[in-house]
Amino acid sequence: MNARTFACLLVPLALSACRPSPPPTEHPPEPQAARATELRDAIQAPLEKAKAAEEAARKAADDQRAALDAAGQ
Repeated sequence: MNARTFACLLVPLALSACRPSPPPTEHPPEPQAARATELRDAIQAPLEKAKAAEEAARKAADDQRAALDAAGQ
């Protein structure tokens, strides 16, 4: 095995042992909750709108039933 082949095998091995430096402790990472909140709000908005529409439809049906019952008596 010549020196060049040995160096080609040794350099990647040495570089694979390197670890990235840890983040500085003076500035902690920013919380990721803001993005999750925006996503949750984007998902919840149509669901809340659908629930409101369902409640309005139920109320209208109840009112109609009450009117029909009152007219039938």
